[in-house]
Amino acid sequence: MYHRDPRRIIETRGIDALVEFCKRELADKAEDKRVDIKKAVITAAGKSQRTLPLQTLVDRDGQTKTALRILVEEVLAAGIDEICVVVCPGDQAAYAAAAAGSGGRLHFVEQTAPLGYGHGVFCAREFSDKQPFLLLVGDHLYVSGAKKRCAQQLVEIAAIENAAVSAVQATHESKLPLYGAVGGHLVASRKGLYEISQVIEKPTPTEAEQTLIVPGLRAGHYLCFFGLHVLTPTVMELLSEELSRAGGRAVSLSSALGKLAGRGRYLASELSGRRYDIGVKYGLLIAQVALALDGQDHDEVMSGLLELLARRELR
Repeated sequence: MYHRDPRRIIETRGIDALVEFCKRELADKAEDKRVDIKKAVITAAGKSQRTLPLQTLVDRDGQTKTALRILVEEVLAAGIDEICVVVCPGDQAAYAAAAAGSGGRLHFVEQTAPLGYGHGVFCAREFSDKQPFLLLVGDHLYVSGAKKRCAQQLVEIAAIENAAVSAVQATHESKLPLYGAVGGHLVASRKGLYEISQVIEKPTPTEAEQTLIVPGLRAGHYLCFFGLHVLTPTVMELLSEELSRAGGRAVSLSSALGKLAGRGRYLASELSGRRYDIGVKYGLLIAQVALALDGQDHDEVMSGLLELLARRELR
């Protein structure tokens, strides 16, 4: 019979058997706590956001795709094949068509009231089913600077660190009104990895200068959210509390993430890659150029851009 009582193990099998038993127990506990990501949520119900994932671009492989399809492929490349898209009522058919070829991987939930980004994430609580999940916003696209795509980089970091992790990008203070931002400190011996101490949604430059300074960043730059997060079930609990207190007012995700930093280990990571917000002025154009320059038609696109610039100079 296999005994779990340490005293019985020593009596029947000796001290070496106890050491092996303890090793197995520690390994089992570590496995139980491991952040293992099997689901992803894409939010696309914001008033100014809902049509953006339906826009078409030419992807790196030269194929015309919707922004949603490009995001779905980002998720699949991270080893995740269950995806929930949060949409406005009535938008499901358009989104299903925009993600053509995704098979049964996509699920849809509706955000029936305009109660903010935090509420949009909370709408996917039954889908996430008290499991960690990858969260993406529907109006950002990503171009990796490494072999692994940005979402895969983040998922692997979360698994290694056994913690919630938000991707961040050093961003000039002029763009602070567009993003949530974090303060914290570098994790020892880990380049680009930060322990988060504070989260502020769209801070003013004064707020950022007073509370969000991160050693090592260029002057006037702050760590702003990248639009990619690996979040633990605790976030859904925090959002539930926030919504109960809000009494029908909109709730941001950042308010819950700020409290997450006080509930346990919460990290920020600078990934090898760049985010492209297709919702800002010229955002879709810049994202298209970035995808093209990272793809198989790089030389053709670069030649066209140089020709265009040369003609401008001749005027």
